[in-house]
Amino acid sequence: MLLERIYDEDLAQASYLIGCQRTGEAVVVDARRDISTYLRLAAANGLRIAAVTETHIHADYLSGTRELAAATGAEMYVSGEGGRDWQYRFEAARLHDGDTIRLGNVTLKALHTPGHTPEHLSFLVTDGAFADTPGYLLSGDFVFSGDLGRPDLLDEAAGGVDTRFEGARQIFRSLQEKFLSLPDHVQVYPGHGSGSACGKALGALPSTTVGYERLYAWWGKHLAAGDEQGFVDELLDGQPDAHAYFGRMKRENRQGPAVMGDRAPLPGLAADDVARRLAQDTATFVDTRPHTEVHWGTVAGALNIPAGKKTASFGAWAVDPETDERPLVLLASDQDAAQEMWDQLVRVGVDRVAGYITSLDGLPQTTPRLIQPEELEGFDAALVLDVRNRTEHSAGHIPGSRQLSAGRVLWNLDQLPAEGTIVTYCQSGVRNSVAASTLRRAGYDVLELDGSYAGWIRSDRSA
Repeated sequence: MLLERIYDEDLAQASYLIGCQRTGEAVVVDARRDISTYLRLAAANGLRIAAVTETHIHADYLSGTRELAAATGAEMYVSGEGGRDWQYRFEAARLHDGDTIRLGNVTLKALHTPGHTPEHLSFLVTDGAFADTPGYLLSGDFVFSGDLGRPDLLDEAAGGVDTRFEGARQIFRSLQEKFLSLPDHVQVYPGHGSGSACGKALGALPSTTVGYERLYAWWGKHLAAGDEQGFVDELLDGQPDAHAYFGRMKRENRQGPAVMGDRAPLPGLAADDVARRLAQDTATFVDTRPHTEVHWGTVAGALNIPAGKKTASFGAWAVDPETDERPLVLLASDQDAAQEMWDQLVRVGVDRVAGYITSLDGLPQTTPRLIQPEELEGFDAALVLDVRNRTEHSAGHIPGSRQLSAGRVLWNLDQLPAEGTIVTYCQSGVRNSVAASTLRRAGYDVLELDGSYAGWIRSDRSA
């Protein structure tokens, strides 16, 4: 058996390719939409992708199940659990608790493990060429290394009302009845790692074991004592802000993300063409440089979505493709860099990209306005906006500031003053630049606090 973990550092998301070398068949679990990685990996190992499946209706990225099935002819399998309100709305084979997917010597057995979502499945994997009992568990967003999937996302992102309490109790029962009934040696491969917003304290280890989690995870003491209420209270306490785009991901993944098919390489665009589009407001310019460079000058009306490890996340904070159909123009060093950014953006459904340009020359430019920490005290701001997470704000903030995380700003403009200047800050300035550029694009007068909260602390304004 071949088991390969494909990890996206940006979204802290893991997908898996499992293959049987005897029959040359493979299954992919929790694929993302840019599928070339899976195709290359299968080809390199002489495998044909015969099946694709997923653990649940994801909230943090768009599933690549339909994309990969369309490209390979693979059979699709999705959960049939969770009740009528949590059924997928596209054609695929339905899996229920105890159902199996068989590929040669390899068997994946579906376990219904609700709590993070009502329909959630985990997959118990048996390598029949080596043993007749399961040795691996693909746990999705149920069990992470050192943590558990959060049960409050349906409230935070999908319009639920107090579903978090029943979700937490479901996770308690799923641990009792499914996870802790497995042998301690079973290797656990979760769907996310450290940095994901799908939990509050995810470990960075790529895998763990049932026995290790039983002994050392924070929740072990509650299960050992049968303390359901203590478990629920600790699980729900201190969960991070859920990004607003999660609601869109839920809807699109339930409906079935659009199949993109082969994407032509992004074209390079001429400066006069881009300038014309910007003047007509038929495109959105994306400055992909670090915020420290953007502060020296950028294109008027540009979004700052830095290239690198967080492109998908920042893109999903700054662009709502449901309400804004203007294609993006990316600032990129070359076509490869632009293509890599586009691959990251399609993972969160930001598909419309017109092309790229390699320089700001010939484009209308402006310099973002900053305010120094020592100037803040006497400045008449309509609002001082903290775009960090609520847990960061609770740990310390600028007096009088209001918290609204950067991943929620675009969807909560009604909470902001219609007139006057808004001063924004995060911890170091990166998230702040994304949020501030988004607000400027929406027509707000924004000053970024230079150095953000860390700069304010260093300036002794906090004394």
